[in-house]
Amino acid sequence: MSNLDTHPEETVCRTAADDHAVAQLLEPRDVPLGGLRGIHVSRLLPQRGLPTVGAWCFLDVFGPNNSQMSVLPHPHTGLQTVTWPIAGEIHHRDSVGSDVLVRPGQLNLMTGGHGVAHSEISANGGEVLAGLQLWVALPAERAGMAPAFEQHVDLPVYAHGGVTATVLAGTLGEATSPATVHTPLLGAELRVAEGSRTTVPLRPDFEHAVLAVGGPLVVSGVEVPSGRLLYLGTGRSELMLSAGRDVRAVLLGGEPFADELVMWWNFVGRSHDEIAAARADWEAGRPRFGVVHGHGGARIPAPELPAVRLTPRRRHGR
Repeated sequence: MSNLDTHPEETVCRTAADDHAVAQLLEPRDVPLGGLRGIHVSRLLPQRGLPTVGAWCFLDVFGPNNSQMSVLPHPHTGLQTVTWPIAGEIHHRDSVGSDVLVRPGQLNLMTGGHGVAHSEISANGGEVLAGLQLWVALPAERAGMAPAFEQHVDLPVYAHGGVTATVLAGTLGEATSPATVHTPLLGAELRVAEGSRTTVPLRPDFEHAVLAVGGPLVVSGVEVPSGRLLYLGTGRSELMLSAGRDVRAVLLGGEPFADELVMWWNFVGRSHDEIAAARADWEAGRPRFGVVHGHGGARIPAPELPAVRLTPRRRHGR
């Protein structure tokens, strides 16, 4: 999915985390995406005080609604896109030749590298559509890699004491996702059963965050309302979970990401000039981003760059 803001904010992310556990409850930002025909998303990353969690640098929650997604071809650089539908089906096409449907419980992972383009169109005939769109920043040595795409329809599951977790990326307990990642990372969808009180193992060197979806959840003593993100910092070896009813949640984690990143529109880079060059290449139709077939040449134009150079935005306290 694209970041379809017509006036996207720039973000420079210094992401080395303090080495201690915290509990910071974060509010989403409502973002209307005209390119999704009126769909509004709840944007939880980046935030001014917390631009990333590990290498996770973008998190949108969309739906549930009956609107149809229609995101025409658009570009990406320097990142991986993670599409995780909760309800409905999405038709993905990209410039490396992929043409697939992704359904709930399945993972689409696209690596932008030096440049890729893709489209995402609803394929559920007006049924309810809901899900998550996440980005993972590539480290500097991989930011210019060749683009790639992979789909995983049979992901591993971790189960313990009333929690069942589908592992999207990285490892949880003994369950390791086959998805290709380029920094130490964790992503998992948790199903917490009604009345359960249990723990989930964590890596103390990772920073973590938990998103509650479809109901409140108590996480290590903090009640997390539906749609909120609880940032947990580093230094935790386990996560305590309890729920009064069946609840879905998403656990994100990763080794604190040391690179300073500039994010603008659908590009992740290391400088204003890098972002400006990517935008110019997309607008000029240069071969860098390839062609997404099946749309008759239709594509999303890039917004205008701001009149000033893109400036840093850092984590609180840095």
